[in-house]
Amino acid sequence: MTAVGQPAHGAGMSIGTVLDRLRPDFPDVTISKIRFLEAEGLIRPQRTASGYRRFTIADYERLRFVLTAQRDQYLPLKVIKEQLEAVDRGAATVGRIDGASRPRPMAVAPGAVSPDEFRSDPQVRLARADVCEQAEIDDAFLTELTKAGLIVAGAAGFFDPDAVTIARTAKAMTSFGLEVRHLRAFKLAADREAGLIGQIVGPVAKSRDAGARDRAEELVRELAALSVTLHTALVKASVRGSMDR
Repeated sequence: MTAVGQPAHGAGMSIGTVLDRLRPDFPDVTISKIRFLEAEGLIRPQRTASGYRRFTIADYERLRFVLTAQRDQYLPLKVIKEQLEAVDRGAATVGRIDGASRPRPMAVAPGAVSPDEFRSDPQVRLARADVCEQAEIDDAFLTELTKAGLIVAGAAGFFDPDAVTIARTAKAMTSFGLEVRHLRAFKLAADREAGLIGQIVGPVAKSRDAGARDRAEELVRELAALSVTLHTALVKASVRGSMDR
């Protein structure tokens, strides 16, 4: 294969053609996503005299490399970019499986959370009855959760799918003798972590640069995934430590 990032000969493909070739394996990829990856310096398509992007086979393989690393190894873009730069310098190699570039194996923490888990579908809206049914709780318990601020309804009074997970998990924890008021500590910790992420992402979202919104959303997902993974590992370590005392 040609080295990742090295231009290949030929007229090249349009961004639409690249999208069509990627979609079977990466159904969530969009033109906006490809432009964002270009803005981040992970791909470098050539431009025609009229300004249109033209992608070589090497550019296409580079895109597959990035998308595969995100989907299968949950790697942040910064790490993926470092891998690609190492390949460009000749300090590392990538293999090909079924014509696709694959990232070299890296140590990823067991149970690492994927940034894709933080994608939301605004079309999914649940009524109170839906949340109660899916979480197997009664309306009184849902009222407790909303009063404690663990679950918040939208402006129209509907809930997102995360409300079901929160309600089901909270119910399970109360079976150990905890009360809803005790779970406020978890909410406060989550708010602090979200606030820290907001401080990092806020300036990016407010930028007037092209693709700033997509870049901010990508950063939110990556930082949120890393935050949850770190939080989980820290809780595990702390629990083990308390049991050893």
